[in-house]
Amino acid sequence: MSKITKFKGTGVAIVTPFNKDGSIDFKGLTNLIEHLIKGKVEYLVVLGTTGESAVLNKDEKSAVINHVIDTVEDRIPLVLGIGGNNTQEVVNTIKHTDLKAFSAILSVSPYYNKPSQEGIYQHYKMISSASPLPIILYNVPGRTNSNMSSETTLRLAHDFKNIVAIKEASGNLEQCMRIIKHKPKDFYVISGDDNLTLPMIACGADGVISVVANGFPKDFSEMVRQALAGNITQAQKLHYKVFEITEQLFADGNPGGIKIALELLKICQSYVRLPLVKPNTKVQKRLAELIAEYK
Repeated sequence: MSKITKFKGTGVAIVTPFNKDGSIDFKGLTNLIEHLIKGKVEYLVVLGTTGESAVLNKDEKSAVINHVIDTVEDRIPLVLGIGGNNTQEVVNTIKHTDLKAFSAILSVSPYYNKPSQEGIYQHYKMISSASPLPIILYNVPGRTNSNMSSETTLRLAHDFKNIVAIKEASGNLEQCMRIIKHKPKDFYVISGDDNLTLPMIACGADGVISVVANGFPKDFSEMVRQALAGNITQAQKLHYKVFEITEQLFADGNPGGIKIALELLKICQSYVRLPLVKPNTKVQKRLAELIAEYK
């Protein structure tokens, strides 16, 4: 498949399955990839937040990347998560990673340091200069404790041709609409909140990088396609079909929730690595009920 040039539709931030002893469950990862391709999602995102990249060492990251590439066999485009709060380290990682199999880099806005808007701009400017691939910005204030303003996003979108999209997970629809209204024509706005994807597309967004689609790729990606086609009534039906499940996936932490769902769906095991733990028993019980009722 040729390199992805447009980020419309459903990308999936894939989980990294683990065995009980904490090792990577490569069989489960294969099952997940096949499940997603069969579900007709548009692309996969490897080593994102949902993939627990923060607790994988360098060798494990390489092993996951190689396994995904070997399993996918060019059947679907791939995006690689490379981000952090050390700008030079992000640049070094980009320069020393074999990116031939990937179509873009997803890079989270710097966390913990709490940079100013100018600092965020300069961070991405340096990444832009180092990257041979298109860059998808990632704004997720709930994790970074730092919102990338619409003004900063638009400045980056207009100043750097290889910054081609943003995954917007601020939960602020007005901020998303400001970006959509003033962005360059070929810049893509991608939802980072599953349950806000339908309203964001109605406002002019281009798709989603999803968590819930790990478990329910067929229905969720079809919801996105219908919404993009303007078939809102059909999209609404599918949106509400997965709505309560999505709520529970995030009720006690991601990716703990989606891993419980994937275990219930017999795709992979639900183990997470510390400092994450499995969701509480109330959430697990409710997910089991919802998935048992799902048709």
